[in-house]
Amino acid sequence: YHVQAKGFLQSTKVFVNDLLDIRTDSDRESTLEAVRKDISFKGHNAWILIFSIFVASIGLNVSSTAVIIGAMLISPLMGPIVGVGMSVAINDVLTLRKSFINLGLMVGLSVLTAYIYFLVSPVKEETPELIARTYPTILDVLVAIFGGLALIVAKTKKGTIASVIFGVAIATALMPPLCTVGYGLAMGEWHYYAGAFYLFSINAVFIALSTFLVAKFLRFPMVKYANSKRRRFVTQMASLIALVVMIPSLYLFYILYKEQVFTSATKDYVTRVIRYEGAEVVKFSQDYKSKRIDVYLIGALVPKAKIEEWYTQLT
Repeated sequence: YHVQAKGFLQSTKVFVNDLLDIRTDSDRESTLEAVRKDISFKGHNAWILIFSIFVASIGLNVSSTAVIIGAMLISPLMGPIVGVGMSVAINDVLTLRKSFINLGLMVGLSVLTAYIYFLVSPVKEETPELIARTYPTILDVLVAIFGGLALIVAKTKKGTIASVIFGVAIATALMPPLCTVGYGLAMGEWHYYAGAFYLFSINAVFIALSTFLVAKFLRFPMVKYANSKRRRFVTQMASLIALVVMIPSLYLFYILYKEQVFTSATKDYVTRVIRYEGAEVVKFSQDYKSKRIDVYLIGALVPKAKIEEWYTQLT
């Protein structure tokens, strides 16, 4: 029995390794070449971005999820962000500099396009799709992480996978926030564009971080420098950048997670506990920072004893 169990465990281990192994089927050289090629942001890519931002802005403007997804399918947003993650992982300073420059151009062009659209658009009201992009939640971060991981794993595979797959992974997290930044600027609503840009920044960081982690896991070859002093300096700088990005990102993830848990617990508490014959909950709101819950009821007056009972169940 012992021999059979050992054999079964061994064969299961081999099966799982074969199923989940991505190292043997990864083409590192082609991936690096593809990443570097996608960083440049001019000509066709610039025009495709402008048109896709217009489509996404229209989708946000009319609160149409289908139109927003359509814009994501044609968006070339992923190049510079993946370039940042990859160049930090392999100590490539030139690629890192080029990635940051192109990322700045990409963000500037996207925001300008969205700003022009919302400035001339006859429909100005806030839609649920726009409001949803004004502050990050744990779900946004999870989409960025797993989208980024799917993107870089797909890119490293030998052979070609349609670039549309990568585009959707990135655009899901990046396009709507950039359009919302343009909306906030056009409407003069600073908290909208500040919140949306914050959301975009967080998503970009987590996508770059996903790329960095996969590149390290797949042991991508480090860029070699003839000057050993320069090599050591570049390695130290790349490690520092990775650390500076990773620590605040993990802290932010924890904070957003705690906030999401608080919000879910509040909804559950109000639905389950705040009940009284003849009174109805009209609406409620919660503030994570002050841990305050405001509940509005209509109907019969709730006695103090009942309210005290609700308070005791707040734990």
